[in-house]
Amino acid sequence: MTTNAYLVSTIHDFKNPEKPALHRLMDSETGTWTPITCGEFKDACLNLAAALTDIGLGVQETVGIFSENRPEYLAISFATWQTRAVTVGIYATSTPEQVSYLVNDAKIRIMLVGSQVHYDIARAIGVEQLIAVDPSIELQPDDTTTLRYSKMLELGRHASAETRAEVARRAGETGSDDLATLLYTSGTTGLSKGAMLTHGCFNTIMAIHKRRLTMLSDADSSLTFLPMTHVFELAWSCFCLYMNMEVYVNEDPKRVQRSLRETTPTCMCSVPRFWEKVYAVIQEKLAAMGFVSKAMMNRAVAVGRRRNLDYVRRGEKVPAMLEREYQMYNNRIFRKVRSVIGVNRGNIFPTAGAPLAPEIVEFCQSIGINIVIGYGLSETTATVTCFPERNYIIGSVGTIMPELRMRIGDNNEIQVKGATIMTGYFNNPEATAEAFTEDGWFRTGDAGRIDRDGNLYLTERIKDLFKTSNGKYIAPQALEARLGKDSLFEQVAIIGDQRKFVSALIVPDYAALRKYAESHRMGHLSDKELAENPRIIEYIQGKIEDLTKDLAPYEHIKKFALLTKPFTMENGELTNTLKIRRRVVADRYSDLIDSLYAE
Repeated sequence: MTTNAYLVSTIHDFKNPEKPALHRLMDSETGTWTPITCGEFKDACLNLAAALTDIGLGVQETVGIFSENRPEYLAISFATWQTRAVTVGIYATSTPEQVSYLVNDAKIRIMLVGSQVHYDIARAIGVEQLIAVDPSIELQPDDTTTLRYSKMLELGRHASAETRAEVARRAGETGSDDLATLLYTSGTTGLSKGAMLTHGCFNTIMAIHKRRLTMLSDADSSLTFLPMTHVFELAWSCFCLYMNMEVYVNEDPKRVQRSLRETTPTCMCSVPRFWEKVYAVIQEKLAAMGFVSKAMMNRAVAVGRRRNLDYVRRGEKVPAMLEREYQMYNNRIFRKVRSVIGVNRGNIFPTAGAPLAPEIVEFCQSIGINIVIGYGLSETTATVTCFPERNYIIGSVGTIMPELRMRIGDNNEIQVKGATIMTGYFNNPEATAEAFTEDGWFRTGDAGRIDRDGNLYLTERIKDLFKTSNGKYIAPQALEARLGKDSLFEQVAIIGDQRKFVSALIVPDYAALRKYAESHRMGHLSDKELAENPRIIEYIQGKIEDLTKDLAPYEHIKKFALLTKPFTMENGELTNTLKIRRRVVADRYSDLIDSLYAE
């Protein structure tokens, strides 16, 4: 088959049909994973494509995918692309109102639903044609239209020669200007907007990642961490399959750490919070060590830092004495640490989505965990910049990807041009016009600077930036990231827009606080009692002061309140990418916030 669309050709270009393409967890108790070979995955995609065509899916029509991560998520995606149609991912945690909005805005007539809750929501909304994945889904008595996923495969297997020829024709006619997917942004304000990403966007993102990430090959493997609805995981998983890498599909987000230890992949894209928690746990264990063990660990990290950052990072030969000392510590300490996490076979671990403290990146690199920091958006088909293999600068988000252009515009806004940029927002010409400058550069909404070597440094999210009543600008994400280095701080929302000083709403780790209280003979306290206890408040205040001591006085957090319930997507306080919806939080906790500023 001839086509210039990588998302279409990928499954046809598999080199070995017996090589695993995907792995699914078959038994959670035993941690048994079962492979799905390249041949099996290709057959499933083509059979689904034939079935989709037979049930009336038209060219450039949308197919909704409302499910948690599953191998079927990728199969229906690649099947849809075979038919020259368009995927629309819907976050598995979306509310009925959010799903209804996307169905109407994207004109979704056919939808894959992963579980019972997804089926029930889709039925209530009235989606015309559902495809039910989980065999345990109980169909409603009056449901005469929903097809089981297994039935779709059967329909495809028995499709006529004419149907298969139609699928092949559509696949071959797919062009770079055809829409591949609508990725709805989960912005912190307003309604979601559907970024229109073409096959040309994906062609370019695949090609430039292959040029930049030369350390990857078909011997690598990846574990899905983020939801595939997220541009980072979607683009990365597609790239892995394009590169003939194996993908372990983690279906339960709460299980990811166990899945990581079971599968020991060489790669995993993630958000900074994952590595913040890893770092915090290691630091806690280090603090509990005896003098000799702590001294040895500190020496090991210092040796790792010198070897990996002073020499390997620069592509220089490591001195023999240093290499021998490093290998000793690697065998005695680092491998054990990496094995506990599940990354002992690690190659690279792309990380993006929010700031990650430089000291965490430096520590991970020192013990042999190759964190590759990057920056991108849904509208740019993910990566705009990332660490190069050599001479990356910790504290930056790397250098511009090949074939893209970047500049700093008004208000220090990062602006981008290139073939990975969306063509606009679906059904929203006004938002599309606002997203681009008059000369055609995409406006990211992020502020930053570029050094003379081309390294990009993020400074703040322009829309999040606020000004105190004293006229001082505050970047809340940077402050939240600071506190996030300590595992005690589960969630933080920085407050201060048009206020006299900076304050914070904090969701702490109550299990850790309870342990602290009991060790200090304060008794067994409930979450509410902990949140109101003066000694606990003093303890947390000390933590905050230590983490922010080098900041300017106007950036210090003067007051805070401890919340006993976390911010959630279901309550509208978090976006689907776990960012704080600041307006919602400010409105919901207005009385509590006002009390922090009362005289």
